[in-house]
Amino acid sequence: MAKNLVIVESPAKARTLSQYLGKDFDTQSTFGHIRDLPKKELGVDIKKDFEPAYQIELDKQKVVSDLKKAAKGHDVWLATDEDREGEAIAWHVCYTLGLDPGKTPRIVFHEITKPAITKAVANPRTIDTKMVDAQQARRVLDRLVGYELSPVLWKKIRAGLSAGRVQSVAVRLIVEREREITAHKPQSTFKVTAAFDAKGAELPAELDKQISQIKDAKSYLEHAKKADFKVASVDQKPGTRSPAAPFTTSTLQQEAARRLGYGVRQTMRLAQKLYENGHITYMRTDSTNLSPLAVKAANAYISANYGDKYAQARQFKTKVQSAQEAHEAIRPAHVSKIKAGADNQQQKLYGLIWRRMLASQMAPAQTDRTEVRISVSGRDEQFVATGEILRFEGFLKVYGGGKEDKILPPLKPGDRLKLLGMLASETFSRPAPRFGEASLVKQLEELGIGRPSTYAPTISTIQDRGYVEKKDLEGEIQKSRELVLEKGRIKEELTEVVVGADRSKLVPTQLGEIVTDFLLKYFTSIMDYKFTANAEEELDDIADGKTDWRDMLGRFYKHFHPLIVKSQAASRSETLQVRELGKDPKTGEPVYARYGRYGPVLQLGEASEEKTKDAPKPRFAPLPAGVELDEVTLNQAIPMFNLPREVGKTAEGEIILADIGRYGPYIKVGTRFTSIKDHDPLQITEAQSRKLLKEAAAAAKAKHIAEFGKIKILRGPYGPYVTDGKKNVGIPKGTDPKKLTESEATKLLEQAPASKNHRYKKRSD
Repeated sequence: MAKNLVIVESPAKARTLSQYLGKDFDTQSTFGHIRDLPKKELGVDIKKDFEPAYQIELDKQKVVSDLKKAAKGHDVWLATDEDREGEAIAWHVCYTLGLDPGKTPRIVFHEITKPAITKAVANPRTIDTKMVDAQQARRVLDRLVGYELSPVLWKKIRAGLSAGRVQSVAVRLIVEREREITAHKPQSTFKVTAAFDAKGAELPAELDKQISQIKDAKSYLEHAKKADFKVASVDQKPGTRSPAAPFTTSTLQQEAARRLGYGVRQTMRLAQKLYENGHITYMRTDSTNLSPLAVKAANAYISANYGDKYAQARQFKTKVQSAQEAHEAIRPAHVSKIKAGADNQQQKLYGLIWRRMLASQMAPAQTDRTEVRISVSGRDEQFVATGEILRFEGFLKVYGGGKEDKILPPLKPGDRLKLLGMLASETFSRPAPRFGEASLVKQLEELGIGRPSTYAPTISTIQDRGYVEKKDLEGEIQKSRELVLEKGRIKEELTEVVVGADRSKLVPTQLGEIVTDFLLKYFTSIMDYKFTANAEEELDDIADGKTDWRDMLGRFYKHFHPLIVKSQAASRSETLQVRELGKDPKTGEPVYARYGRYGPVLQLGEASEEKTKDAPKPRFAPLPAGVELDEVTLNQAIPMFNLPREVGKTAEGEIILADIGRYGPYIKVGTRFTSIKDHDPLQITEAQSRKLLKEAAAAAKAKHIAEFGKIKILRGPYGPYVTDGKKNVGIPKGTDPKKLTESEATKLLEQAPASKNHRYKKRSD
């Protein structure tokens, strides 16, 4: 029987760890946090120096019971992750199992490998209470903000909303960027490019300044028709391109988005699995440092596989010093393992990490760069042609993305060139780009907001709460003028260009804008970027033992709570951005555009202050499709109060109603709803409605295979399946769903595995 019990937070990590510990050790998992603040109350005694009232979560009571049984007669070791969150989990385990945090051995490692585990077991430490204090400070701080601020949002905006210290600032960044884009007025200029005959080879070049007016661009091309062109200078310089540092959490998220198209949450989920299975080092870090052993192994691999000239050992200076993070970059646990991961997505991410780390220890790429400047007789501007040749691949051998060679013809100053053609094309200034997940991570990191482990949950949370949407933007078609000089003649042409098209960008919702405006007005300091960044620095100071965590919370709450009191005076109509559009011509009642319980809405009439049954009530209507709350006009709003509209009747004589709901326009017959998507509910005809109803009935019939009371056999997007309304089970291949009996369908449902109860609690750090 094993003498020692090692407790970690992940079952996958426990399985991998057990491979290296030997027969004297058993491993158990906490499945994440086992104690936390209560969900339905503040759980913090402000009068008692912010004492937290932790409790064991309901879904973790069996886990705790199992841990207590496993710990009997064993020496307990704690092996949770070496960051604040992992330290806090270990501390809570001690409290729950009745262990002394000052005596229970705590082992830490950055990779799950035999050497790392052996070294950790030989050098245990005890729980770092300063790191625990920093985690408690963050948890209590975020609870205070959420618990006191969220009810204000319920009262002033909409029930069920919530606010977070870091999340609200992230939404502010997205809202301000969107408004910057909306306010941007494009300025047009003309870019002039030309093609020259250089000793029989075509030489493309670009004018070294842009021209602001079309008349000036036309004048320039007129001059060029008769001008002489000569090589003014030829400048050749050797250049180098150095490799980037190995990955930190944020740079991994950014590069995985750029190269693999992975979202931030997806990247962290895959990296977690790679770490827990022993393939990479710990994936929550802001350090670019590599261990001496890793550097030595990488250089040995490079020399053996590519040659000595490709190897160049180096360390990178870490930009951010944070007490909470592991002190090594993300790297492969074994550099000799080229491929790793349980599926294609994990393998791609592992390959990216492997190549980045290996490239960081390789020689720079060497290039020859040539710049040719071409003079134009009678003008000061010059055309510029550039070329670049890769002389030595260096790190690009494994971490590509380099450009193809661009070789210029051999030229010398004074060489005359013949103009083949010239183009002056209109270009438009662009605002700063919208944030994607990766660029938002980069911005948060530059501002010092949050820490590596907070980026993924922050970005997920603001989308889950409906403050931000990830959207593909189609862009707008814009007319662009071009002047073409060819064979001595100038032609003016008009082309169409798409401006503003983009993929997977974060765009604020109307709700996100309303909440941001409210918070900026009444909680200016909390929404300040520097204030949020300074809070992170104070948490680091707590982890370093420089600041007492309760003192930090006291200073914050003394500033924060009066803002809560002050915000109670906010007007609901002002907060919801209620805008009067005018009067209804028929009734004379005012028409408003406002934000309602489920989103933007139109209101006809005033809400009566009388609370009686007969008191007049306003009418509500949805916004017209494609119209924003701050854009809708009275003329657009009035027809919307005619909804629901009676379109006609079905062939059976049932009334057909058309309306707009939370999920778009629809028609309704009795209790049956049918989406009409591309049709206007104010314009759709009886014939169109009947056709859509017929198509919907045919689709429902095609989906339906058989029915046995509550049990149904249906066709789905992934094939036929059995359902009882709660559980769906795919029908095995080779089985004819039409011949399936009730007893066979029931058996399939009974044999299907139950959904797992154990779920990881999201890291709050």
